[in-house]
Amino acid sequence: MENTLTQDEKYIKECFNLAKKGYGCVSPNPMVGCVVLDRFGKVVSKGYHKKYGENHAERDALLKLKNDEANGGTLYVNLEPCSHYGNTPPCVDLIIERKIARVVFSMKDPNPKVDGITKLKNSGIEVTEGVLETEAKFLNRIFIKNMTQKLPYVVLKTATTLDGKIASKNGDSKWITSEKSRKSVYEMRKEFDCIMTSSNTVIADNPAMEHKFKCILDKDNRVNSSAKILQQGRIYIATRENTPLKNGNLNVKEVLKELYKMGICSVFVECGGTLAGSLVKERLVDEIYQFIAPKILNDNDGLSCFNGNNITKISECIGLKIYEVKQFEEDLLIKSIIK
Repeated sequence: MENTLTQDEKYIKECFNLAKKGYGCVSPNPMVGCVVLDRFGKVVSKGYHKKYGENHAERDALLKLKNDEANGGTLYVNLEPCSHYGNTPPCVDLIIERKIARVVFSMKDPNPKVDGITKLKNSGIEVTEGVLETEAKFLNRIFIKNMTQKLPYVVLKTATTLDGKIASKNGDSKWITSEKSRKSVYEMRKEFDCIMTSSNTVIADNPAMEHKFKCILDKDNRVNSSAKILQQGRIYIATRENTPLKNGNLNVKEVLKELYKMGICSVFVECGGTLAGSLVKERLVDEIYQFIAPKILNDNDGLSCFNGNNITKISECIGLKIYEVKQFEEDLLIKSIIK
């Protein structure tokens, strides 16, 4: 509970809140917030990384102060301060220049170019690390995957009946969820660099999926040039001509690698049960957003949300960790991370 937090945890929590203000604006950088206390323990400045290419959180906070206001004070930040030149100078240099006595942060920066800890300690600054580290890693999970795996973070969106069906046996799927749920999906798409879908979905539903960047998995070039999805935004079509095959299908991991090379850090997948099942089975999905409507199709021949895993034991099920549940009219939205 909030009243059991230590002082360090309290201010790191505030860093998280500040960092979230940069959501959707700082990619491919992480979300970072900063709180500065003077030598008497009074908060004298706050800052956060507002937009990619602009000042990092520490610089944003410190430049609001006079040169001596932070002398002997403490700086809180949710990510290890940077020590290299990028779009802006190293934050550690300004921290040292402003004579900060102590730096508290949550997690080390997974970028191998960063070693702010060493430079701070060599300058005589006390460093405390690992405060609320788990929460910090969750906040910047997209950035961590980008840095450590050189792949975009992948979220799969599904919409099902209570008995796990995405369509009737003849393919009818309009509409499983409420209008409010569907409108929320339009907003979700804006949070990601790319929408990915399959040629099966495009041919069956002819969706527009308006977005700045879209990827279609179309092994055999089946999508017609008049399809709505092709009429807006940048399009990358993965086919057998530009993508290796795996077991007769497109190797989606290779597609994700190619997208990352294009600067895509996050992917929102909307597709049918076959591709969804394959992506989960291949461990290419990081999270699942599942809308569940209070309806029962009660048809064994209806189309399922996930196909093709061929699991015969409950012990072999793919585990999920639910971190958020919301309600949209009568529908539920469950957000979970694949373990």
